[in-house]
Order: sequence, then structure tokens, then C-alpha cells
Amino acid sequence: MGTVSQTQRTLNEAWTALGGDHDRLGSVAFSHDGELRSVYPVDDLASAMVGCAGMAIAELIEHHAGERPNVIVDRRLTSLWFDSTVRPIGWTLPPQWDAISGNYRAKDGWIRVHAYLPKHSAAVRHLLGTNSNPKEVAAVVTTRDSITIETDIVESGGSAAAMRKLSDWERHPQAVANSAEAVVHVEPGMRSPVPGLAFVRDRPLTGVRVLDLTRIVAGPVATRLLAGFGAEVLHLAAPGWRVLALEPDLSVGKKCAFLDLSDACGKQEFERLLSQADVFVHGLRADVLPKLGYDATSRQRIRPGLIDVSLNAYGWNGPWTNRRGFDTVVQMSTGVAATGMEATGADKPVMLPVSALDHSVGYLLAAATIRGLVNRLSTGSGVIVRSSLAQMAALLTGCGACSADDQSRPAYKDEEPSYAEGTFWGPAKRLRAPLSVADTAFHWDRAAGPYGASTAKWEASRRCP
Repeated sequence: MGTVSQTQRTLNEAWTALGGDHDRLGSVAFSHDGELRSVYPVDDLASAMVGCAGMAIAELIEHHAGERPNVIVDRRLTSLWFDSTVRPIGWTLPPQWDAISGNYRAKDGWIRVHAYLPKHSAAVRHLLGTNSNPKEVAAVVTTRDSITIETDIVESGGSAAAMRKLSDWERHPQAVANSAEAVVHVEPGMRSPVPGLAFVRDRPLTGVRVLDLTRIVAGPVATRLLAGFGAEVLHLAAPGWRVLALEPDLSVGKKCAFLDLSDACGKQEFERLLSQADVFVHGLRADVLPKLGYDATSRQRIRPGLIDVSLNAYGWNGPWTNRRGFDTVVQMSTGVAATGMEATGADKPVMLPVSALDHSVGYLLAAATIRGLVNRLSTGSGVIVRSSLAQMAALLTGCGACSADDQSRPAYKDEEPSYAEGTFWGPAKRLRAPLSVADTAFHWDRAAGPYGASTAKWEASRRCP
């Protein structure tokens, strides 16, 4: 369990990176104890990032109403939310990864193979055997060097990471490149000719349109929070794209549509939607949208005043900028897993108890988005925001390791505060939010449903002055 003092220090660092005023830090209170046990202060990181989002909402309210509402972060609920917000009733979630995903002992150390998507699995099986199962993968991996395997899988379109010690990662060219930027980078965008939105006190993001091109966890966490405070979120994915294990948790509150950006009609529709958006959030590799003709400058031209938010795995400068990566993969690269292994005396890599990098980046980017909206109200200009899982790992490891006997997540209890939700898949319990901002209502207007179930269009009406 973490401490409030460490939470405040982490909150201060993140809020400073966002450009926030320090006098707001005292408006956040923390209740209960977190229960994410780890060799790193994951509880503190989680609570601090949720606190950042709450402070940003409070700042938006103060801009409109002239009052500064109190913010309360429930550390216990935050621990649970960093796992999942939904508990199925009478149905089960499918497996999250291909069976070959996992940590394997190589000739000279350990490597993480990440096979979330079919193409990632195909890359591993192509290299290690078309009928590879975990035992077959282990047999091949143990005869080869970890860096060689990592390179081969990455160059084949897959995702993998050799386990590096923290000291080795800090000397890596990618880590050196990342060290030039804070955990989140914010810069001004183009001025907006569009008037501001009408303010609704209890739903402060009402009328805000969020175009969401995010995947897996970090980006969807950010847009889920925005939807919870009233934003209209339209999630776009390539036709057929599904993340079955995560959709019940992360699709709540959103319209989810398919759109093909590889053809002219799809690109035309994307530009139309983007031109009418207030916020654009994407979690694609850094080179994907520029190759389609949509770099950050082009996006600002399509929608002047856009709050443009981007995230990737390894950072925005350096040799790994365009490398595929996911939470557990980045933990292996950046020394998190190696530190866990050493501190607990384990004989294999020890990961964080939850996907803490993903979730933390999500809440930090939600905070950056909301602060961007405040900035646009004040100056008329949009903002360009970017962060990465590796930069969040640097923030966490910079807190220092602590003693821990194990890495464990809290157990969900039936008496946890929740409410009933009728998802597409069946009834479920949805955990109450860990974040409370005075006189606001955090809830979602849409139940969770599958990706691609809606049409790619905005609501006809919109609250404007």
C-alpha cells in the first residue's frame, strides 16, 4: 500500500508537467487505502493520475462558475478500477491473450512475447513454428539470445521485449531520448474560430465531441473518463477490429463505429468527423497517421483549435518511436519486471499487479484533454499533447523501489459500491467511480457494447451559446 505523501509528490510532478497551477494541489483529498502491492508505489501512481483528472475537471468548473470544487479520490476503488470496472453476471469474458503470450527464458535471460492480436500471434508462429504452443515456443526460445528474438519478432510485425535491468534501460538510446521530455508534453495548437460550449454544472463536458482512434487500454481509459463527465465520444476502429476481452469494460459511454482509413471514402468521412470534433485522441504508432496524410499539423488545419492527444509505447523521439509495444512489454524493456524479480527474490520476471502504465497514461491524458479545453476557452487556441507508456514507466521507477513480498491486486468484494448495467453481453455490476468532484454526476449514458455497433456520425444536436 502506498502513502499519501508519495501520492502528493507524484501528483505534483504530473500536474507540473501539465502546466497546472500549484495552488490547486491542495484541493484534492484521498480516502481509504489502496491495495495494489508492488515493489514500486503503484497505488500512489494510480491515485495521483486519477487525482490529476479530477483537478482538471475542477479547473474547468472554476473557469465557468468561479468556484473551486473539492476533489476526492478513493484509493481503494482506484485500485479496483486499474484492474476492471465491470463484473459480469452469468457470463464470462473471453481470454485476453493468445496462449503463447508470456515470459520465456532465453539463452541469456528472459523475453516477453505479446500476442494480443492475430497478426502478433502470426509473427511469432512464423518465426518459431506454424503450430507453436507455449511449450514449443519455450523450447525454441531457450536456445537463442533474447535480443535476437526480440529483434526478429519486432521486425516481423510482432511485439516482444527482452528483459532489461533499469540501469541498462537508462543507458538505452530510447530512454536517453525520452529523458528530454516530461511524462506528458503539451504545446500550443492553432486558434479556433468556433465559439465555446454552454456550461452544464453537473455534467461539465456536455457538448464536447471526442473523436477516439485508440486501442487496447490507455487511450480507451482516457475517453471513458471523458464520457463519464458528459462528453460525446465516437470511437472509430478498422472494420472487423475487436478487443473482445476488454470491450465490456472500455466501451461504456461511447458510440463505437467502424471506418476504413485505407480508402478514399473512409478518409473523406474521417476528415468530416474530425472537422466537427473538439478533441481527437489516438493511440496508433507514431508513423501511422502521418503516412495517411494526417500528421499533427494537418489535423490542426482540418480542425483549428483541436485538442489533439496522442500516445504510443516508447516515446516520440529516438530509435523506438515507431515500435509496437504494450504495457507488459514496456515493463520488460524499462527495468520494471527485472526490479520486481530481484526485489522479491523470484526466479522469473515479476510484473506489476495490473496494467498500471496503461491506466495511468489514460488518466493523465484525460487530464491533459480537459486542461486543453480550458486553455481553448481562455486563449482560443487548441493544444497538442503526447505521452507514452515508457515515459510513465520512468515516472514510476523514478519514485524508487520499495520492499514487497509479492505483487498482488485487490480482491473484488460483493459489497463494493456498484450499480447494475445491462451490457450487450448480459447483466453486469459496474463499479462506482473512484473520483468525486463536488456537484458533478459521473455516469455513462450508454451501456457497454461491441466495437462497430454504431454508425460513424455525431449527434444532431449540440449545446452551443
